[in-house]
Amino acid sequence: MATTRNRRTRVPVAIVGWLSRPLASFHLVLALCGLLTLLGVIMVLSASSAQPGGVYSTFQKHVIFVLVGLVALWAGLRLPLRRIRSLSPMLMLVTLAMLALVLTPLGAKVNGAQRWFALGPLTLQPVEVAKVALTLWGAHILVVKARLLHHWRHLLVPLVPVALLMFALVMAQPNLSGTISLGIVLLSLLWFSGAPGRLFAALLAGGVGGFVVLALIADYRLARVLSFLSPDADTSGAGYQAVQAQYALAEGGLFGVGLGQGASKWKYLPNVQNDFIFALIGEELGFLGCAVVLLLFGGLALVGLRIATRNLDPWIRIVAATITVLLVAQAAVNIGYVVNALPVTGVTLPLVSYGGTSLIVTMFLFGVLASCARHEPAAVADLNHLGPGKIGRILRLPVPEPYRPVRTPGKTTRARRPVRPR
Repeated sequence: MATTRNRRTRVPVAIVGWLSRPLASFHLVLALCGLLTLLGVIMVLSASSAQPGGVYSTFQKHVIFVLVGLVALWAGLRLPLRRIRSLSPMLMLVTLAMLALVLTPLGAKVNGAQRWFALGPLTLQPVEVAKVALTLWGAHILVVKARLLHHWRHLLVPLVPVALLMFALVMAQPNLSGTISLGIVLLSLLWFSGAPGRLFAALLAGGVGGFVVLALIADYRLARVLSFLSPDADTSGAGYQAVQAQYALAEGGLFGVGLGQGASKWKYLPNVQNDFIFALIGEELGFLGCAVVLLLFGGLALVGLRIATRNLDPWIRIVAATITVLLVAQAAVNIGYVVNALPVTGVTLPLVSYGGTSLIVTMFLFGVLASCARHEPAAVADLNHLGPGKIGRILRLPVPEPYRPVRTPGKTTRARRPVRPR
């Protein structure tokens, strides 16, 4: 009995000891990214067996996107954060130009939506790049104006007008899911920069009003909202996907019907490899498989906010926290409408849904988040003292510069710490 009790106490102590290591956050981000990507590859492989265009054709494309995403992940790790910040204004200008050009004849129109640039067999969706641009540039602007943010004019300008311009360009495509993601980024930037609470009440009220207006002026959006409020009213029309997703989750039960054995992918649930991959997980892997997905994204939330609170640089703090909220919120929205807790919006499940621009951009964001983890003060000291480590040597990652206090004549100033990450 004493031996068993000692073993039980050693496990939590070992976990706490490992988490206290300087590079624990860095390794956790890479591990979470790898596990979610592997889960996505497995589930897309399962869904691909029933897709048109040849068995596993969708899976083969997904693997190509994952390989490109690994390059994007390495780029996010390899580029110095100072360099990424300096390039953020240029990235914002390029993104605004792309959002405007996609609405011209240069953009490809599919099913009434003009959201992509066709590059031969590949497509590029500018709104995914817009999420990155708004995150990096918005944090840069808020840090530059940190001492003036108690004035409403400096807090809102130019961040909010530029964000509203992006919203308008994305909704012109039309793309409600992309607008929701950009709205999450804007709210996160303002929250982690310490904006007053009454501002969020106004923004949320405006967001809800805008959602109602957008739902009323488009028949297909109104049909989605009505089907959410009354899912049994039109089970063969607007509510078809939601109802089929419920059947798939119910069929899976606790342990699932078995990997590759799900029936929903055989044209019962459209776009199962994209928006409704979580329903296939529930059907084939059961409640336990869904719980694993929730635990992975919950772990991402904890690790990302841990990185934000441990960093000293205010830009890194805001970027790390905003990336974390964006990824976790997208997962929450996707899972929410699959379980019929939210209206269907078309937001994909990060790293798990079938790849494309969203997968590549998401892996780049994971790379930036992992790079932020390497800039925690303890990690910087460890890397400068002991070297880049095994992963750093393999990936040829630069060693972060040591932190130095910023001095002004007569006193020492510290970097402004945003209030919200706590």
